[in-house]
Amino acid sequence: MVRITEAAQAYSFSRRAVVLGGIQGAAALVLAGRMTWLAVFENERYRLTAESNRVRLTLTPPRRGWIVDRNGIPIANNRTAFRVDMIPDRMEDKEKTLGLLQQILSLSEEEMARIRTDLKRASGFQPVQVSDSLDWERFAAVSVRVPEMPGVQPTRGFSRNYPLAAGVAHLVGYVGTASAEQYQKEKDPLLVAPGFKLGKDGLEKTLEDRLRGTPGAKRVEVTAHGRLVKELATRPDQPGETVKLTIDALLQEYVARRLGTNSGSATVIDVENGDILAMVSMPAYDPNSFSDGISRNEWKMLSEDDHVPLMNKALQGLYPPGSTVKPMNGLALMHAGVDPHARVVCSGAMRVGNGVFHCHKRGGHGPLDLKNAIMQSCDIYFYEMVRRVGYDAVAPMARALGLGQKFDLPFSTQRFGTVPDSAWKLKRYKQAWTVADSLNASIGQGYVLANPLQLAVMASRLASGRQLVPRLLADTPRQEAPPLAATPEQLAIIRDAMFGVINSGGTGGAARIQVPGITLAGKTGTAQVRRITMAERASGVLKNASLPFKLRDHALLVCFAPADKPKYAAGIVLEHNGHTIRNLDTPMIGRDIMTFLFDRKRAMDSLHAEEPTWGGDYRTRMAAQAQAFSTAQNAPPPEAPEDAAEAASTVASEAANATTSNTIDSSAAERGSVEAD
Repeated sequence: MVRITEAAQAYSFSRRAVVLGGIQGAAALVLAGRMTWLAVFENERYRLTAESNRVRLTLTPPRRGWIVDRNGIPIANNRTAFRVDMIPDRMEDKEKTLGLLQQILSLSEEEMARIRTDLKRASGFQPVQVSDSLDWERFAAVSVRVPEMPGVQPTRGFSRNYPLAAGVAHLVGYVGTASAEQYQKEKDPLLVAPGFKLGKDGLEKTLEDRLRGTPGAKRVEVTAHGRLVKELATRPDQPGETVKLTIDALLQEYVARRLGTNSGSATVIDVENGDILAMVSMPAYDPNSFSDGISRNEWKMLSEDDHVPLMNKALQGLYPPGSTVKPMNGLALMHAGVDPHARVVCSGAMRVGNGVFHCHKRGGHGPLDLKNAIMQSCDIYFYEMVRRVGYDAVAPMARALGLGQKFDLPFSTQRFGTVPDSAWKLKRYKQAWTVADSLNASIGQGYVLANPLQLAVMASRLASGRQLVPRLLADTPRQEAPPLAATPEQLAIIRDAMFGVINSGGTGGAARIQVPGITLAGKTGTAQVRRITMAERASGVLKNASLPFKLRDHALLVCFAPADKPKYAAGIVLEHNGHTIRNLDTPMIGRDIMTFLFDRKRAMDSLHAEEPTWGGDYRTRMAAQAQAFSTAQNAPPPEAPEDAAEAASTVASEAANATTSNTIDSSAAERGSVEAD
C-alpha cells in the first residue's frame, strides 16, 4: 500500500493551484483585452449604433429649380405643401390605418382605391402618397394621431406646381415618384424619401440633373417606440437650378386658349433669332394631376380620348403639309431655273400618260404665273412645273427650309417626317421614282410628311431668308443661320405671293389682321386623310361636317408678320378640323395669335367674345369633361397604370403611328388638293 505523505499532498495542491491560477489569469487577460477592444477600438461603432437607435437621420427632398419664361414668369414652380405618406414596411394594421386616414382626411372612395393600388404595388421601402395638398387643420389632425397609425408619416415640404396647367403640359411635362425599378437600379436613398419626385416627361425629365438640387438631412431624437422627443441639428437642402426658356408664358397661354376645342398644335418663332415663343399641343392633360397621382377616372378619360391629349402633336405628329409647301416649292422652282413670270394654263385637270390629275378648282384657274399660282393654290401649275424639273430638284430646298430636319431640343421624343426623292424611294421601297410621285409631292401629299414645328421653322426661314435654328433654352448659344440658296429677288416674289394669299384675294382672306399698320403673309393648306373613290366623286363628295372626326381633313397654316418686315412666324396644324367652324379654323386662329403679339388687348377682346361659345377656356372645359365622364361610368374604371409616364408614351406613340399610316396617299394628285376659301 502506497503512503501519501503530507509533503506530497502539499506539492500536488500547489501545482493545481498554479494551473488554475494560470487559467484564471488567462481568462482575465482575455476578458480585459476584449473589454479594452470594445471600449477603445469599437467605441465609435457602438456609439453610432446607440445613436442610431436614439437618433434618426432622414433625407429632406430638395426643392426643384423653377422653370421660367423669357420674362421670369414661372411656368413650373413649387408650392408649400402639407403631405401625408405611408411607409408599407412600418405599418402594423393596414385596414385600421386606412380607415382612420379616410375618416380624418375625408378621402373619397376613388382616392382610397388609388392608395390601395399604390400600396399593393409598392415595395416595403417605397413611400405611398396619401395626399400632398392638405390644409393645416387636416395635417395637424393626422400629426397628433401618428402614434395610433404606425407607418404614417406627415411631412411639411414642397410640391410641384404648374400655373398654366394643361397649357404647358407637353412643354414642361411633369414629375412623379420613382418606381421600384429605378430605385433598384440606382440604390439612391433619396428616391424613396417621402415627398421626393423626379422628372417623368418633357423638360422636367430631360433637365432633371439641373432641376433636382441637393437633398438636406434632418436628425430627430426618438424614444424606443419611435416617438419624437426633439429635433436636432439639420442640414438644409440646396435648391435646383432655375432654368429660363425662350417661351413667352402669356403668349403660350393665349395660344392654348385660342386653339379652342381643336385637336392640334401651334408654334410661334421669333424671326430675328429663332427663339421659340410658344409651342402648344391641345388638348392636353393637367400636369398637376400627374404629379399629384392621377386617378383611375382621369387616366381612363385621357387614354380613351380620340383627340389624344397624351400626345405632343407639335413634335410627335406627322402630317402631309398640303398646300403650305407651295411657297417653298416656288422658291425651289426658281432656284432650278424656272421663270416666275412664265404662265401655266389651268383647265382644272392635266393628263400625264394614262393618268388624269385634277386641281382643287374643277373649272380651272386659267393662265397663272408663280405668284398667282401660290395665291390661288393652283395644283396644275405645280404639277406642270415640278414635272418639268423633277422633284429631285425640289427636295434639297425642302430640307434647307427645315422639313425632315432634326433639331437639337431638350425633348426625348421627336418625329422628323420625310422629304422624299428618287434615292429615298429606291432605298425604302426598292422602287423607281415616278412622275405621279413628283405630282403628289408638289402639292404636299404622297410621301411628304412634316411635324408642326418644322412647318413653323419653314415659315421663319421664308420670312428671314436664313436657315434659322429653333432655340428653347435661353442659356443655349444661338446657332449660326446661313442664308438660303435664293436671291433677294426670289424671296421677295414668294413673300409677295404669301401677302396676296391673305390680303389680295387669295385662299386665306379670313386671316387678314386688323391691327393698323400690320399685315400678315401666309399660306393655307388642307390634307386629306381618306381615299375618295370615283363612285363617291361621281355621286358627290361628302362634306367634312358629315364625316366622323377621324375621317375629316387636316387644316394647316404657315404665316409671318409683319409681311413687309417679318418679326414673328407661326405654323398651325389642326387635326381633322375639316374647316367646319369658321372661328376655329386656321386662318382666324393664325390671325388672332399674330394680333396678340402686336395688340394684346384687341386679341384678348376677340378671345373673350368667342370663348364662351366653345364652353369656356381649357380649364373650364376639362373640368366639365371630367365631370361628364365620371357621371357616365357604369362601373369602376380599371386601375391607373403603375408607370403612368411609360403608359402615356405608349398611347402617344400608337396615336402618332396611326396618324402617319393614314396620311401617305399615293393618289392625291389624281384628285387634286382640297382648299377652303
